[in-house]
Amino acid sequence: MDIKHKETDNRGMFYLENKKGIYAELTYVRKDNDILTIDHIEVDEELEGKGFAGKLLHRSVEYAREENLKIDPLCPYAEVQFQRNESYQDVKA
Repeated sequence: MDIKHKETDNRGMFYLENKKGIYAELTYVRKDNDILTIDHIEVDEELEGKGFAGKLLHRSVEYAREENLKIDPLCPYAEVQFQRNESYQDVKA
């Protein structure tokens, strides 16, 4: 699975796409204080429940570690996953 990443100015996204286009995405705002605020995670309805949102969130956590950033999990899904996953606490803002 090839999770792609793009960032323009202070907005970015991790996403999965196929021939039809993007089918799963995690979007964030990059703040001046090196905090990524995850504001949205969406997976096409027919693909929900297959773990794509979790994979995107995990990749965003890896990215934060690589870049010495912190994450503010504003999106309800991200917030719940941060509460459940002790291993994400090192990057929580």
